[in-house]
Amino acid sequence: MTKTPAGTKHRIVIDWGTTNFRAYLIDNKGVTVDEVEAGSGIQHLSEGEYEPELLRLVGKWLKEHGALKIYALGMITSRNGWVEVPYVACPASLKDLSKGTIRKILSDGSEIIFLPGITNTGSFPYPDVMRGEETQIIGQVIQMKPDDESTIVLPGTHSKWAKVENGTIVQFQTFVTGELFALLTTHSFIAKVAKPSTQINVDAFELGARTATANKPQSNALPTLLFSARTGMLANQLSPADLQDYLSGALIGHEFQMALASGWVQPGGQVTILGNDGLNDRYARVAKLIGLKIAEMADDTALAGATAIAQELETLDQVA
Repeated sequence: MTKTPAGTKHRIVIDWGTTNFRAYLIDNKGVTVDEVEAGSGIQHLSEGEYEPELLRLVGKWLKEHGALKIYALGMITSRNGWVEVPYVACPASLKDLSKGTIRKILSDGSEIIFLPGITNTGSFPYPDVMRGEETQIIGQVIQMKPDDESTIVLPGTHSKWAKVENGTIVQFQTFVTGELFALLTTHSFIAKVAKPSTQINVDAFELGARTATANKPQSNALPTLLFSARTGMLANQLSPADLQDYLSGALIGHEFQMALASGWVQPGGQVTILGNDGLNDRYARVAKLIGLKIAEMADDTALAGATAIAQELETLDQVA
C-alpha cells in the first residue's frame, strides 16, 4: 500500500468504553473514511494489553498512512483504563478540554492524546463527573452560535443534563435512569413477571410517564412510583407485556420531573436531546408529553467534538 503523501494529515479518533471499542479514520477534510468496531472494552483488558490491542485494531491504517495522531475518549481515560486523565472543572470550554489532555508516544511512533472528562464541583453532596459525554456536548456546541444558551440532555445508562452558555459547559447533573431500569428489569419483582418486547408499547410507556409527572406525592416518591408496576398488575390495569415500557416511561418521566424541579429547564422551555442509543425517541415523547419543546434531536456528536479538540490541539502545536 502507498502511504499518504506528506501534508495530507489523517488522524484517528477512538471511543474506548467499558464494553466496546470504536475507531474512526478521519481525513484532512474531517471526513470519516474508515471505521473499526470490536468488543475489546476496557473490562476485558489488563495493564500492558492496551497498546498491543490498539495497534492490532488500527494497524492497517498505520501501515497505510504511517504514524498518526490518535485521539482517545471514553472510559479508556478513567481510573480503570489505560491512562487516568484528571477531570477539567466546569465551566469548561473547547480550549479548556484541549489543555487538559495527556499525550503518549506509542511504539510505532504514533502519538496518542487522551481527552479529559469534566467535573461539576458545585454538585451536592459530591462533585459530579462525566467522561465521554462532554465530547458529545462540544460536538453540539460547535454548531451553535457563540452566544447561544441551551439545555442539553444525553440519555443513557447514566443520563446527563447540561447547561451550555457562550460555548461553555457551565454545569451538569447525572441521573442513573438507565442503570435503574436495567437493575429493575433483571433483578426485581418486575423481572419475574415482565414479558420483554422488541418494540415499544407506546400506551404503556406514556402511562408510566404520565404517572411519574402527575405531580402527586405518590408519583414524586420514586420507591412508591416503582411499586405501582406491581399494584397495576394486581389491579388488572397492567399486563406482563406492559411492565417494561411502563417502567421505562415512569423512570424517564421521573427524571424529567426532577430536572424541572432542579431548574434545568423551565415549564414550556426547550431541550436539545443528543445520542444514538435508541433512547432519543423515548426522551422526546416524555418532553412533548409535559409540554417541553425540542430544539434538536441530534445523532451522536462525539466524533465532531473529538475532531474539534484535535483541530484545536493541532493549531496550538503549529503555533508552538
